[in-house]
Amino acid sequence: MRKLFTLICFFISINSNGQFLKEVYNDFLKYGTFYVAGDISNSYQTQRPNYFIRTDPDNLYAIPEVIDNTVYHPFDYRYGIGIRKLARFDYEIKAKPYYDGTENNKALSSPTAAVQGLEYLVHYERERERSEEFSNLRYFLRHTGKHHIVKIEQRKEGNVGFHYASAEVRGRLPIGKKFSISAGAMLRFHEKAYGYNPVEIWLNEMNDYGNAANTWYTLGHQYGYSDHYTSYSMDGAPTIYDWIWLDPEGNVAAYGDKDFRDRVMPDLMNRYNNEQWDLLSAFMEVAPVVGFDFYHYRKNFWIHSYGSYLLPYHKYVKGEEQFSYLHRNGWGKEGHTADHAVTDGEQWSDYQAGIIFGWKISKSIGIFAEGEYTKFWDSEIFNSSVGINFTFR
Repeated sequence: MRKLFTLICFFISINSNGQFLKEVYNDFLKYGTFYVAGDISNSYQTQRPNYFIRTDPDNLYAIPEVIDNTVYHPFDYRYGIGIRKLARFDYEIKAKPYYDGTENNKALSSPTAAVQGLEYLVHYERERERSEEFSNLRYFLRHTGKHHIVKIEQRKEGNVGFHYASAEVRGRLPIGKKFSISAGAMLRFHEKAYGYNPVEIWLNEMNDYGNAANTWYTLGHQYGYSDHYTSYSMDGAPTIYDWIWLDPEGNVAAYGDKDFRDRVMPDLMNRYNNEQWDLLSAFMEVAPVVGFDFYHYRKNFWIHSYGSYLLPYHKYVKGEEQFSYLHRNGWGKEGHTADHAVTDGEQWSDYQAGIIFGWKISKSIGIFAEGEYTKFWDSEIFNSSVGINFTFR
């Protein structure tokens, strides 16, 4: 009896696990696609080569050597791996008979989905463009129900230094079959200190006498450059008296303060900013969000419009708040102004909206238009297209 009971429990366990795995497959993997893909292409090359000449050190006027100074980039490439389960709207036509990670489904930006249920995208890729190598990733998970939307997303675009993550929960209210509104809260993560320019703040600091606390050229001293008042002449020209700037190795870096300002300072300013930004930890803030979605589709006419609006009630829950976007206008000629530092800062609104429109006027003529605009912090991203198709019959 004990062996029989054990055997019965074993088969029940197998059946239960099998049922569980079947449910996991149906809910998560069924209709999903796993892909590995890549591409190779020619890199951009300048239309006309660049040359310079190298002269004989013992005879300046001898026949020089012509040197090709053109920058030749190796081929561009992209390879990636991912798994996806995203429903297409009726107007979205699958461009290729396969997936390779370059697709841009409207499901990724629209607040609601084409179908209810679970959708996801997990994608990672490496890319080289004009000799620059970087990585991109996008993680997207959303569950849409009749009365709720839950979404988690992370995105990184290495070529533009964009790294962003968010999580949101919304209640959803359908109004008829075509229109819905939603409201909830969104948690956003970002590494970049939007609105914070360290070198501008450093240059605008003032001392007790109302003068500049940091003269602009002293930034060079911080990085090992030195200035020396001296005289020099070039090619028999009159003698010039000015400050000669030497780099940390003792080589001449600039002839005069103006030359130093124009040629050397830009790199030092960028270096200073990058060092100061690297000292900051990542930021995380939460804000209420509302949205809408309207979708109408017929074979000869369709329109899909959507939008999300983050209300100006942002609360930072991670990161040094005085360097956050709340205090982007809190920096004056005396640094971070005391009055602004003790306040809640200056709120702002972020939003995203898009529209897709198509009309087949006849069997031969069709017009289309689509566009999307996103404003997050001080970044603006937009794209649009419009056109007409005529089919000869």
